[in-house]
Amino acid sequence: MCMNRNRNLMLILPLALLAACSNPSATAPAGTGGDDLAPAPTAAADQKAVAALDAQRLQGNHWRLDSATDASGKRVDALFAREDKPVTLDFQDGRIAVSNTCNRMGGSYTLADGTLTVSPMASTMMACTDKALMALDQAIGSRLEGALKTELAGEGQLTLRTASGDVLVFTPEPTAETRYGGPGETVFLEVAAQTKPCSHPLIPNMQCLQTREVAFDDKGLKQGTPGEFENFYGTIEGYTHEDGVRNVVRVKRYKIANPPADGSSLAYVLDMVVESANEKK
Repeated sequence: MCMNRNRNLMLILPLALLAACSNPSATAPAGTGGDDLAPAPTAAADQKAVAALDAQRLQGNHWRLDSATDASGKRVDALFAREDKPVTLDFQDGRIAVSNTCNRMGGSYTLADGTLTVSPMASTMMACTDKALMALDQAIGSRLEGALKTELAGEGQLTLRTASGDVLVFTPEPTAETRYGGPGETVFLEVAAQTKPCSHPLIPNMQCLQTREVAFDDKGLKQGTPGEFENFYGTIEGYTHEDGVRNVVRVKRYKIANPPADGSSLAYVLDMVVESANEKK
């Protein structure tokens, strides 16, 4: 009888030890194994990381409106008055700017816990002859102001959801600062009305813009005497030259880290046209 009892104890002990080794410790935090050394990340930590990532992406891209639907799923046609130039949002230093509308619009914003909150926006007061373009200002302004729920899709698209149920989807386009790896230098160029032939080893019969740098003081008055016009072999991103029209443009000039062998080490991006004069004969 004693021998049978001892034999049963010898069989039970290994089974108990095996069960203890195969189960997490009863004192281990939920969702971790008994041997885990670090606790699982909290929901608050995950949320903070996503918010920081969103803020970085917001400022690193131009956001072009791709689609817009109301609460019933119907397309908001009023937001697409310019099919060739979609409404674009830019975020910088706590400010939001809206372009490709009738008037330029802007205001302040905050981003916290996945919510983008936009203050009432100010705008220029220009009148547009196109009634649809005039209505666009109100259509986009009313939808952007207030608290908007944000989502960032895997493809990088930004979705904004309004309190009334409208859904606006924006496609990112990297800013020049993002593409060239840093802030550019602001310079003013005067572009002559006429282009001139210039030699290029790869482009026969090339016509070059004629440009020269000009300077302005803090009151917007021209300073000094500009030099002679010179051949401008590159391009000014965003600028379209019209033959016979002289322009003064404000541009951002960036250094290109690894320029091609036959290319410039500088990139120019249009900021705004400061002056324009028709000199056609």
